[in-house]
Amino acid sequence: MRRLLAVAAVLFAATAAAQGFPTKPVTLICPFPPGGSTDTAARLIAERMRVPLGQTVVVETVGGAGGTIGVGRVARAAPDGYTIDIGQWDTHVGSIIYPLTYDLAKDFAPIGLMTINPQLLIARKAFPADDLKGLVAWAKANPGKGTLVDQNAGAKVGGIQFMQATGTKLEFIPFRGAGPAMQAMIAGQVDLMILQAAAVMPQARAGTIKVIANLSPNRSQVLPDVQTSDEGGVPGWYVAGWFGLFAPRATPGAVIAKLNAAMVDALADPALQKRFADLGLDIAPKELQSPQGLARFHKAETDKWWPVIKTANIKVE
Repeated sequence: MRRLLAVAAVLFAATAAAQGFPTKPVTLICPFPPGGSTDTAARLIAERMRVPLGQTVVVETVGGAGGTIGVGRVARAAPDGYTIDIGQWDTHVGSIIYPLTYDLAKDFAPIGLMTINPQLLIARKAFPADDLKGLVAWAKANPGKGTLVDQNAGAKVGGIQFMQATGTKLEFIPFRGAGPAMQAMIAGQVDLMILQAAAVMPQARAGTIKVIANLSPNRSQVLPDVQTSDEGGVPGWYVAGWFGLFAPRATPGAVIAKLNAAMVDALADPALQKRFADLGLDIAPKELQSPQGLARFHKAETDKWWPVIKTANIKVE
């Protein structure tokens, strides 16, 4: 009887805490350094979620090891909703190339999918090629001389796919995140980089870099003039991109529901939609914005990409 009463007391306390959530600021972990697309998107959604939650959402950047340090912190956090992360393909799918201390399929509670993000191949301003066909021709004529930024798992997988599809050879240059890599590209220190449009748009508009291709099956609604990889002569070369919110496993359903409601409310704001569009981010379909929608989407992504990664024997260097 005492054990049953103790269990009931714990459940009651957890339920009461969930119903009152949040009573203090929520920490949103950005697992990459400041200045990249993840950091930008995190700060935009955090500011807008503050209104429906009635509490500040504090963005904390915890970069390193392809995002696995920051995501690992969320996996180990108390399942109370006060520590969540902005996840993406690189951190919640492609990071299996790292020796992880957590389970990507079991240690997180999906909150909702925020955006579908066009992945772009860009080049330094003075790079000899201006489009994908020109890049392939240049790479074949200059084997091993071109450099490609390796800032996360997606870039690594995408680069290997490109070389396999075109019979070319590029040299990977490792960086801790897209922000530092972009600065190196602007300075002309690296040739090519694959990253989300959110981190590209400001520099593309300023003319400090050039956009080579959209690595998606279809042209983006927010980047209609950028050719896809199919149109550029490398059919089937797709690199996935998206942003979603995740909490630690066992976070109460009532807490997940409040976080999701705040996210959905934020995504419905025309002002936020415009900010995301300016960054090249397409708002996720409504049915994928739910916890169940993100769970289905995430499983489909892992089912698709994990066999590709394992077959290619891609490992972190």
